[in-house]
Amino acid sequence: MSVNYGSKRIVVGAHYGLRDWLAQRITAGLMALFTLVVLLQVIFSKGDIGYDKWAGIFSPQWMRALTFAIIFSLIYHVWVGMRDIWMDYIKPVAVRLVLQIFTMVWLVACAGWAIQVLWRL
Repeated sequence: MSVNYGSKRIVVGAHYGLRDWLAQRITAGLMALFTLVVLLQVIFSKGDIGYDKWAGIFSPQWMRALTFAIIFSLIYHVWVGMRDIWMDYIKPVAVRLVLQIFTMVWLVACAGWAIQVLWRL
């Protein structure tokens, strides 16, 4: 005879836990390294820091490619965090869906704007 103590836990979602936790740590590490690279370039540059210096820092192709990768790391990092917040704290499904769609559109727009700034499209 089996005894049922309390209710059974219903797991909702697609088991994102470890993968998303790891993704957030990896993207945060990449963004920290990128910040360190930019900071070192600013510290070791000679003369006044103005538009020309900033443009010079981001003009090499390797720096643009690295910045491009960091933009997408940032977008993914924010998406995982916001999606988790919406799933944890917004219970009505329709409201959660609207907020998730708004978040996706906003993040895509931010990525497009950042790429436009980076490559002057």
